[in-house]
Amino acid sequence: MTIETAEQQVVFVVDDDASVRESLRALFRSVGLCVDTFAKTSEFLNATCPDIARCLVLDVRLPGMSGLELQIELAKVGIEIPIIFITGHGDIPMAVRAMRNGAVEFLTKPFRDQDILEAVQSALELDCSRREAASAISVLRRNYDSLTAREQQIMEFVTAGLMNKQIAEDMGVSEITVKVHPRHAMKKMGAHSLAELVQMADRLGEFPVPSWPIVADRRSTDAAHNRSRDPTPVDRRWTLNAHGLQHRLAATRASVTEAGGGRLGLSQ
Repeated sequence: MTIETAEQQVVFVVDDDASVRESLRALFRSVGLCVDTFAKTSEFLNATCPDIARCLVLDVRLPGMSGLELQIELAKVGIEIPIIFITGHGDIPMAVRAMRNGAVEFLTKPFRDQDILEAVQSALELDCSRREAASAISVLRRNYDSLTAREQQIMEFVTAGLMNKQIAEDMGVSEITVKVHPRHAMKKMGAHSLAELVQMADRLGEFPVPSWPIVADRRSTDAAHNRSRDPTPVDRRWTLNAHGLQHRLAATRASVTEAGGGRLGLSQ
């Protein structure tokens, strides 16, 4: 885990009152934090934001775009930054709106130095955690992209809870092939067990619905005969869709947990 020091963290302050900006600048610098201040939201939006942990101390009432409007705009364009609102004219509905939209804190002027410092510390810790999680997901996605198309397909089936025989029948391959590819996938993904692989798949998010045929095209007369005897044919039982995959993934996590990390889908 990477620990970011105060020198690797920055606090942005947007307030149209110069005395407030200078006061907060001095306060944050006194505890070793980097600070950048702005008088208007437009100045903040035009600034270059360093790729380090950061938070935003934002006045509610500002010339032009208000603080609450800026909060909404940042969310719209996907900019994630913890926000601490400060205002001399706050009310309960305003505070509720800000908090519902994800604000870390809503402070009414005048506030104690300790209150703003604690709010900033919480916001920076939140952003550090978000950045670490995003970095971990980026590594998982990179590892997943390194898998071959066949390894990705079999990984999706395995983490969805299918057994080797079922996967082989659905994909029209041998069970030996099915047994080999998950091990390759686990190695490339850095997973030491099926339980860990399932957790990785969960963190990556639900796999896209596969476009390949779930049941192999080579349908022999024996397979047709077996389906005629089975009231729940293979192609119906294992047709993947978003809801079904999510349900099976949850069931697999539960079964793996109960079994103490068994090797579902990798059995001989």
